[in-house]
Amino acid sequence: MMTHPFAKVASENTSPSCWVVTDGRVGMENQCLGLAEALGVTPTVKRIVLRTPWKQLSPFLRILLSYAVSSKGDPIAPPWPDLLIASGRASVPVSLFVRRMSASAGEKRTFTVQIQNPVIDPSYFDLVVAPHHDRLEGPNVMSTRGGLHRVTSKLLSEEANRLLPQLKDFPEPRIAVVIGGSSSAYTLNAPEMEKIAAQLRKLAVNGKSLLITTSRRTGAENLAILQNALRGTPSFIWDGQGHNPYYGMLGLAEAILVTCDSVNMISEACSTGKPVMIIDLPGGSEKFQFFHKTLRESGMTRPFRGTIESWTYEPLDEMRLVAERVKQMMNKRS
Repeated sequence: MMTHPFAKVASENTSPSCWVVTDGRVGMENQCLGLAEALGVTPTVKRIVLRTPWKQLSPFLRILLSYAVSSKGDPIAPPWPDLLIASGRASVPVSLFVRRMSASAGEKRTFTVQIQNPVIDPSYFDLVVAPHHDRLEGPNVMSTRGGLHRVTSKLLSEEANRLLPQLKDFPEPRIAVVIGGSSSAYTLNAPEMEKIAAQLRKLAVNGKSLLITTSRRTGAENLAILQNALRGTPSFIWDGQGHNPYYGMLGLAEAILVTCDSVNMISEACSTGKPVMIIDLPGGSEKFQFFHKTLRESGMTRPFRGTIESWTYEPLDEMRLVAERVKQMMNKRS
């Protein structure tokens, strides 16, 4: 019988085993890694690929799960972990399979944490952590105002010190600009990018340094518009080469501008305690409207209207609360 990993047992000196399971998308994986780090465990990362028909029907197809994972991804085999943290619909078959197999192996059942709405009944997992705007309810559901992430004050400080030598010629104040792109809910096309680029240029020529990072969804055309508009200004635009300076940008910034299309990017920005201004894009959805309304009413974000504002608020720090809930539940089960 396994000694429970978070139980207060004097003789327990080993760290619990932990898997992080996703389809490899960075946003999902970072949420899982952030929780593992908050728990103080070193996870084994499992990036999985589902076979047909589970790929098309997950999470609703819940039979013959031993055949669901393709050899193109990481293997799913014993020894089973003490804790499994997963995110995304593709991870659901693995969570269910490991939970079932660990129990049938005569061991203490793997404790499963599913991040984001799994779409199926939350009772299939030990704990589900979903954003408040998903409006998911259940005795084992924990709602958060934003997305989970890896941002900590220690990480921001370390990354800021790493980036600072590259920016010695950039005057203060420094403004971080985080740009996403078109999605199922929002559109970032060339005309919209030109409008945003003009607003940013106005900031840059009026004494602000811009530290800019884009995403894969931004697109080459939009990136070119941005680069052309900001040529000759104190603007640092990451080109995607070398070490990602994203966390360093957040750490050095006095204020942060973020496009409205990403819950994760906005949540990370709000965890800094710095003014966060939202760059609006055409589109939206009921879930996004609820998310933005929640953060505005909490005093964390304001709309970006072309100028930089300054205010204070209590940083968004929900990872700590989620980690405490996981520990409490696992200790109670031991």
